[in-house]
Amino acid sequence: MARLRLATVWLGGCSGCHMSFLDMDEYLLELAEIVDVVFSPLVDSKTYPEGVDVVLVEGAICNVEHMEMIHRVRSNSRVLISFGDCAVTGNVSAIRNVLGGALPVLKCSYEERSDPAGMIPSPNDIVPQLLDRVVPVHAVVKVDLFLPGCPPSGPMIRTALEKVLAGETIDLMEHHLSFGGYGRPRNSEGSSTASSSSTAPS
Repeated sequence: MARLRLATVWLGGCSGCHMSFLDMDEYLLELAEIVDVVFSPLVDSKTYPEGVDVVLVEGAICNVEHMEMIHRVRSNSRVLISFGDCAVTGNVSAIRNVLGGALPVLKCSYEERSDPAGMIPSPNDIVPQLLDRVVPVHAVVKVDLFLPGCPPSGPMIRTALEKVLAGETIDLMEHHLSFGGYGRPRNSEGSSTASSSSTAPS
């Protein structure tokens, strides 16, 4: 059996979901027997590769680098899992949306609340250009599975990965397959039109 190619991606979030990933403890050793981790903040990899079987995406889309990255991730991955509440809803990362755009956020951070006052970074500085609104992953690309939680628990992550990586059909609660009108379509009664399962990569 060919080894599967697993990736994890960290966008606009606190890395708590990756810490929870490490909470899978001894299962990490079992996981290492069946997958190659081809991209992750946990390993030394710089470029998101092609041919990824499963990817866990932590964090919301906050800046232009995140936007470019999530499109590359979607193009190069068979199963994309929205990993944690920031990826699923925007969560804490999206609190800044109430300020109304990128410029008010920068003015507040660098001029109004900074002591001494600083300068707003220019678009050519090393700080990535902020988007006017923080958005969840499914607002930009198709998501195959939602794992909510702040963070999702280690056992929850393990359960999802065991099924997906084994190529099994996984039975999930509907909110893991459809969220905020995205994912599986619903019928007029408000339930999923497909069976409540998600087919893993073969």
